[in-house]
Amino acid sequence: MSAATVRVGTRGSLLATTQAAAVADLIHRVLGEEVELVQVSTAGDRSQAAGTPLTAVGGTGVFVGALRDALLRGDVDVAVHSLKDLPTAPHDGITLAAVPPREDPRDAVVARDGLTLAELPRGSRVGTGSPRRAAQLHALGFGLDVVGVRGNVDSRVAKVRSGEYDAVVLARAGMARINRLDDVTEVLDPLQMLPAPGQGALAIECRSDDDLRTRLAAIDDTATRSAVTAERTVLAALEGGCSAPIGALAEVVEGEDGDELWIRAVALSSDGTLAVRRSATGAPDQAEQVGRALAAEMLADGADRLDDEPGPPTAGRPAADAAPE
Repeated sequence: MSAATVRVGTRGSLLATTQAAAVADLIHRVLGEEVELVQVSTAGDRSQAAGTPLTAVGGTGVFVGALRDALLRGDVDVAVHSLKDLPTAPHDGITLAAVPPREDPRDAVVARDGLTLAELPRGSRVGTGSPRRAAQLHALGFGLDVVGVRGNVDSRVAKVRSGEYDAVVLARAGMARINRLDDVTEVLDPLQMLPAPGQGALAIECRSDDDLRTRLAAIDDTATRSAVTAERTVLAALEGGCSAPIGALAEVVEGEDGDELWIRAVALSSDGTLAVRRSATGAPDQAEQVGRALAAEMLADGADRLDDEPGPPTAGRPAADAAPE
């Protein structure tokens, strides 16, 4: 057991501090380390408070950079992120040391009057800050008016309560972690809406040269790590030549000959009218290879041309075809 206290870096929001506190508790219980939380202000938090669109300040990675800087400066020993916010490219000097067991990765709806998406009248205002969710909402064909929204869970739910929006779509995992599941009126089946790669999982980073890296392996969940590795490999491969909204979900399941990794992924045009959907299976310890092969199939099927001018049939299938493959 280390004599020094492990300083766990976190953003200051309720969700972020709740997630970091759960990780700190895990480190204390499993590793026997003393821990403390250290709050770090990020550009993403500051832009959110100012109402600046996330895309205008660098995308989801703006929530990660300040924590990583604090880690490299030695201000904290561990940084905790929502894994879906983590850029897919590696960062010099930093290691993804552990991914704890994943929370339910599905998306959730908070709608007025306890309604589901299908029950909302056509033209209802549905808020989301995610291009992935927006494209898939359009693809459902419910005739919803999909509008942008930022802010924490409370502020987004408040927009529904006030009548400004008819519904908002959020990650179920975040609602569960802050005990707000009573506000959820529908949990979306992945056949309707595939979550973001890594959604519901937490990333625990440390400095690559810190011996804490080896000890943190004790709180890594093998099945979760395999699933999110496959999802993020698909995302990384598609990001190289594809700006389309992307959803992916993998899980490790029990097969006849042992555990198997299953993954489904989708790339959509921004308006949801075209989509490339594919699935794959493989061994859990071959997660990167499975993800790369699936992404290659999707690119061959036109995932990088979904927002181009109308082209040959390989440019995508109508998104209304939601049957898994």
